[in-house]
Amino acid sequence: MISVDPASPLGPAEQIRGQLEALIRSGALAADERLPSVRQLAADLRVAAGTVARAYKELEEAGLVRAARAAGTRVNPGHDDGADAFALASDLVRSARGRGLSLAEAQALVAAAWVAGEPR
Repeated sequence: MISVDPASPLGPAEQIRGQLEALIRSGALAADERLPSVRQLAADLRVAAGTVARAYKELEEAGLVRAARAAGTRVNPGHDDGADAFALASDLVRSARGRGLSLAEAQALVAAAWVAGEPR
């Protein structure tokens, strides 16, 4: 489900947060679904518990999860799931990769399209 790539330019907490956010926004993690405990996920990923706790805190601050004693950390049913936007972004990624574009090239094209779509 979640992995940490030591070769990634992103730190472990950012990788964990990003992957969980993607799972939540895509609907792969359902509303009210319980996430693994901080200790369990840290052990599974072989990272410090504080790393997972930081990722969970950022998700909570973004309104994607809620934490409660004894109930654990759960996907917030009140979040804007963004499933449609995630699906569009996934389609864009597949298309860009299919054309051999790098991440930087795809980001530059999205930025250019964003600016071109701005009202003048």
